[in-house]
Amino acid sequence: MAAEILPTHTPALFAAAVKVAAKRLRAGEVVALPTETVYGLAANALDEKAVAKIFQIKGRPAHNPIIIHVASNEMAAACVAHWPAEAVKLSHAFWPGPLTLVLPRGKNIPDNVTAGGETVGVRWPSHPFMQAVIRECGFPLAAPSANLSNQISPTNAEHVRGQLADKISLIVDGGQSQVGIESTVLDLTTQPPRVLRPGMIHAESLAAVCGEISDHQSLLSDSTLRSPGLLAKHYSPQAKLLVLDWRDDADLLAQLSTFNFQLSTTHVIAHTKIPAGFPAEKVSVIPHDAEAYARALYGELHRCDAHGATLIVVEAPPETAEWSGIADRLRRAAA
Repeated sequence: MAAEILPTHTPALFAAAVKVAAKRLRAGEVVALPTETVYGLAANALDEKAVAKIFQIKGRPAHNPIIIHVASNEMAAACVAHWPAEAVKLSHAFWPGPLTLVLPRGKNIPDNVTAGGETVGVRWPSHPFMQAVIRECGFPLAAPSANLSNQISPTNAEHVRGQLADKISLIVDGGQSQVGIESTVLDLTTQPPRVLRPGMIHAESLAAVCGEISDHQSLLSDSTLRSPGLLAKHYSPQAKLLVLDWRDDADLLAQLSTFNFQLSTTHVIAHTKIPAGFPAEKVSVIPHDAEAYARALYGELHRCDAHGATLIVVEAPPETAEWSGIADRLRRAAA
């Protein structure tokens, strides 16, 4: 199998791709679709056999649940057993957008979507293509990232092709993902609500809408995963990844001297302290702006792997709320 890649950059191509993707999803197939966070590997969320194909294609552990994507509040409410006032407030404030709400699962949701748990994560994505496909299908889509399990999430169609082209029949090219890391996940089944996975909508913004929010770190002892993105190792490049803070080149080299590294295959991703002692082609500079950084991060990790890096050194992000989602991804990538 070699995946067909459909463009969407004109209204006619967009409409045609919606029809093709929806037809295949109605037939129980799995297709790769763009979202504003990362590209998703989508199937009918109400079809257990179709969802099982996602796990098979990705090599995804059965205990790792999948987020359901919807195209309206009404569709979201139909996927859960209870749609509380907090969900109403948060959906009005942040949907469509990169926020997933965890709620008691509806009876119509297959066990494999929730990894056998009693809760389900739902999200209304803002990407126009994903919205159009869900509306055309008339059912919600289960859609984890369109990559092999634990590897770097894809933020463009070429990233998907590189990992999954021989495993799926269709990739829709909806351009570069504009958020760049996965959604924030907020558990509304606990009081106060708790962040299971940080993202670009951070806890302070959520608290402004619904009051107190608990720290996501308290969750790692839960036996049943309520959300994807909680595995210790995740979002990882092929190369070893280190997150370091350095004063200058000498300090960076001194820290690296404790590792078995080769300068020729070491790549550096910096945002503030740009090392001068490394070959220019081995150094990437991402703007010191959380939103711009998130948009570029996975693409840079993909690029480092493609260029044969054996070690990727990433300058530590600031310890502030707007960088918390980025810090989380780097921590898991380096595990």
